[in-house]
This record gives sequence, C-alpha cells and structure tokens, in this order.
Amino acid sequence: MRAGKQTFCYERPPRIAAHASIVGPKESKGPLAAYFDEASQDDLFGQKTWELGESEMLRRCAGRAMREGGLTQEEAQAFFSGDLNNQIIATGFAARALGLPFVGLYGACSTFVEGLVLASALISGGYLGNALCAASSHFCTAERQFRFPLEMGTQRPPSAHWTATAAGCALLRAGEGPGLYVTAGTLGRIIDYKIKDANHMGAAMAPAAYDTLSAFFRDTGYKPADFDLILTGDLGELGHAIVRDFFQRDGVDMGPQFQDCGLLLYDRKHQDMHAGASGCGCSASVLNGYLLRKMREGKWKTILFAPTGALLSPTSSGQGESIPSICHAVRLSAVRE
Repeated sequence: MRAGKQTFCYERPPRIAAHASIVGPKESKGPLAAYFDEASQDDLFGQKTWELGESEMLRRCAGRAMREGGLTQEEAQAFFSGDLNNQIIATGFAARALGLPFVGLYGACSTFVEGLVLASALISGGYLGNALCAASSHFCTAERQFRFPLEMGTQRPPSAHWTATAAGCALLRAGEGPGLYVTAGTLGRIIDYKIKDANHMGAAMAPAAYDTLSAFFRDTGYKPADFDLILTGDLGELGHAIVRDFFQRDGVDMGPQFQDCGLLLYDRKHQDMHAGASGCGCSASVLNGYLLRKMREGKWKTILFAPTGALLSPTSSGQGESIPSICHAVRLSAVRE
C-alpha cells in the first residue's frame, strides 16, 4: 500500500532469498574483502575491453546469485539492472548472455535500489514470483566516460570519488521463508543545488539523500533511532557530512548508526580513494557482500538503505549544466512484518 506521497509499504514483502557480490583488485584489498563472493585481480575479467570486463563481472554475479538461490534460467522471471555506461551497455551485454526477461535501469549510483523498489512492488502485487536485482560499475569505464582517459594521468582533486569496480545482485522471491525482507521503498525526486563540478559528487548528491530520507521519515513515521543502521550509498566523506548537517539543522540527530557505503569499501588510511567510493557497484557490492551477511548473522535487524545518483553526462557537463541528483531508499528487515 502507499504511505504518504513517495513511499510504498509492501503488503506482501518479498524476501531476499540469495545475494552475491564481485569486486576488482582495489576493492579486494579493502576492509570488506572477506565478505565478497569473488575478488578478481584482473580488472578486465578475462575480456579485451574494460566495458566487456564489467559486463562479465555482472554476468558472473547474477549467475552466482541464481545458483545460491537454486533458481534456473527457465524459472527466472525478470532481471532488473543497470550501470554507468552509455546506453547501459555492460548490463545489456550481460542480459544478452543470461537470456532473462530484462528491465534496463539508469539511476546512476542509485540504480540498484531503484531496481529493488520496482521489483518489490511487482512481487508484492503478484505480478512476479521472483526477480534478480543487480548493478555494476568499473573505475576505468567510468573515468573514461565522465572525466578523462586514464592515459592522461589527470590530477584528481580531494573532493573526487573513486568509482568502485564491483557488482552486486540480490534474488527476490515471493512468499515466506528463510531470508531477509524488503518491507518498504521510497522513490526519490530530482534535486539540483546547481553544483557543476563533476569531481564533487558528494556535494551534488547530498541534497537528494536528505530529501528522500526526509520523505521516508515523513511518510512512514519512522525515526532514525528506529534503525540499527542507516546507509547512504556513495556520498563519501564530504557528502555524508552535508546530509548529517542538514538533519541537524532540522533538530534531527541521525546518530552513530548513520553511515555511508563509500566510506566502508576502502581503507581510508592506506588506500588512495580521496573523498570515498562511488559507482553503482559500490552500494550494490557493500549491501550484497557485507550488510546482508551481517543481517543474517543477527548483527542488525533493520536497515534503511538509500544510495544516491548523479544524473549528469559528458554532454551536459560540457554544456555547463548543473548536476541533477536522485536518491531512492528501501527498508530491509530480518523478519517478515
């Protein structure tokens, strides 16, 4: 059912029956390395281009989630996924190889949760019995597309993020059973504070995170203290601090449970990641690799998960346009409610 203006509370919440994550070389040396299903030391993943490498990473990740969940290709009903490449080519090629009914999505770094919100609504409504939700990103493909070719060796400012080479996939199923549950989802609005610097993603995306989290709290009546963990996807150090400051101005304490996937993926003391990690694969891999495992172990019972996306392109940046941003959110629970 609908709650408020932007939020769905799923009457028959789908369960996350299986999940998988794959990361690249840099991510395999970070503090969460032990939680990923596969950590490749080859950022090409055996392919001839970075784009095809990203596609292979995503294909492997979705295939692993299917195997873990005991789902065959014939049984799989939908594949919701996207990436950062033009025309989401990495995802399109992966979907071609998987041979599944495909819903291609683009919400930039918010894409994974965009898929969770939509797939959960279709499962709760009885239109689907299962769905795969996934997303990927690759440092080399993203840098070449949005900023500068790596061969140029362009200096990165302190505000810049490091796009994660990573993928995550969750298998949603209808009905009760072992697993975690997606109990609510909030669709975000486009928020634009007129930031034009493509190397300052945290400042561009932070207002969208604040807007969507505020909408979720307003629509549902939940408060930050009701959650064991509240995570944005990829705001990094600067953006995360901005969101906390926005809520403080409202008199809302987000508490120590308010964290960011972009600050968890890398070792901030020993790995060069500037302001933090970003990319579709950042939040997707941290959720499917680390967070869901810990929820299954009982560390957390409820999580509010809200990745953000910067909806810019090389064309819009070259034309001097500002960066529209979006954030979607889901509530995850260790029990069916």
